[in-house]
Amino acid sequence: MGMSLQDKAEDSAFPARSATWRRHPDILLPLAFVAAHASAIALGGGKAWLLSLLFLVFAPLLATAACFQRARRDAFVEGWIALGAAMLLWAGGMASNLLAGLWLDSWSGAAGFTLLLFILYGVPIIFVLAAPDRESWPVRLIDAALAAILGYLFFRHTFAFATLADTSASNLLALRLMFDIENLFIALFAAIRFLASADPVRRACFRSLTLFAFAYLATAAFINHLYADVYYGSPSDLVIGLPFTLLAGLAIAHHMPGKGVLRTSPAFPHVVQAAAPLMLPATLLMVSASLVRIDPALAIAGCGAAILGYGLRTILVQLRSLDAQSRLERLSRIDALTGLANRRQFDESLRREWDRAARSGNGMALLMIDVDQFKLLNDGLGHPVGDQRLRAVAEALAGCATRGSDLVARYGGEEFAVILPAANLAEAMALAETIRCAVERLDLPSPAPGGRVTVSIGIGHVDRAEGGNAALLIADADAALYRAKRDGRNRSIASAKNSMAD
Repeated sequence: MGMSLQDKAEDSAFPARSATWRRHPDILLPLAFVAAHASAIALGGGKAWLLSLLFLVFAPLLATAACFQRARRDAFVEGWIALGAAMLLWAGGMASNLLAGLWLDSWSGAAGFTLLLFILYGVPIIFVLAAPDRESWPVRLIDAALAAILGYLFFRHTFAFATLADTSASNLLALRLMFDIENLFIALFAAIRFLASADPVRRACFRSLTLFAFAYLATAAFINHLYADVYYGSPSDLVIGLPFTLLAGLAIAHHMPGKGVLRTSPAFPHVVQAAAPLMLPATLLMVSASLVRIDPALAIAGCGAAILGYGLRTILVQLRSLDAQSRLERLSRIDALTGLANRRQFDESLRREWDRAARSGNGMALLMIDVDQFKLLNDGLGHPVGDQRLRAVAEALAGCATRGSDLVARYGGEEFAVILPAANLAEAMALAETIRCAVERLDLPSPAPGGRVTVSIGIGHVDRAEGGNAALLIADADAALYRAKRDGRNRSIASAKNSMAD
């Protein structure tokens, strides 16, 4: 839909403001949010903590809405939806903090639930970073399951750290460093996916994720290491909302980073595409290994899930690859216009049948078929009609050569060929005449002298395929075809060495 009259009036009244907002929502939105958040803290008095928490719930919710809206606008729906889901989980964790501060002081599980949501926020992000482009839905389902298991194991690991009876400064520092490593891991891999993306839409999504991830890394490190013991309502809260409002602004912006922003090796995108599936199972193995002393059974289950998931994923990808390879192989042997075998398959089949005939001592025949006066047809009726005529002739040929061993191929242009293994000369001539009559009966209009499409056929035949090669058979059939065309077209003629059968 277009802009409303009111929108247009406002834009004409404040053109500079409108243009600036459209170009830089990723800058203006965080600044506006910080200003409003600072005012709430400064004027909130005893309720400053409550107002600050409300702002910190609103920031990821704003990012959620912006990401889902961008998902509707862009073709790369999956990436923006995953980001939106991550922001929603983070908003849930902050909302849990808010509820705990208001009414749930007596709920001992509040801290664990909040921690779970904050950790699970990374699951959708890791999922979209680890999944290569254009995978099938069963493969993506395995990736999603591995990402969910990873999130749960990381939660168990983190919660065990946070609830140790002898929690010490060193344990808390280790916990904070673990969060730093997770955030750095996400940021670096997001940057790699950004650099490896050639498609502008995907590149824009990974660019936004990269900027958000590094901003979140810096923010989390700042809060966790310097203000972890300070409750909400202090000026340090102003930093927490910045990554989310930055992401919201990036999602709203229409900026598409170009392909040449940073040049990488041509092989780099392929390396990333191939290595990305290892990200989830490798991380899952590392987290499982760290749980061995805390929960051995869970550690073994995590390792098993990583190995089994990656194995199933590899099998599905290989099956899809083999299927695609088979389809490409079939397509490489089929003529796109007529659906018959193409020249490549003809050459391979003729060589194979010749070798088989030489081993068995059998003979074989070859028909070379040419559509008469096809240039007149193309020039007079146009190439689309010419293509229609070729398809009709091809269908007639395929309907006549009914033996399972026969091969009908488009030899090139308006010329066709039929390989007849173990056929004698009489059988070859009978089939040639059947084909000629079948095409004539189609009664396809043509500007040629006869007024309809006809074919000329040259027949090559050997009683025994001894020595030499199949090129001799092609030469004989070509010579016979030349004689058929020279003698008036719309006829079938055998090669000169079989002239007694003409």
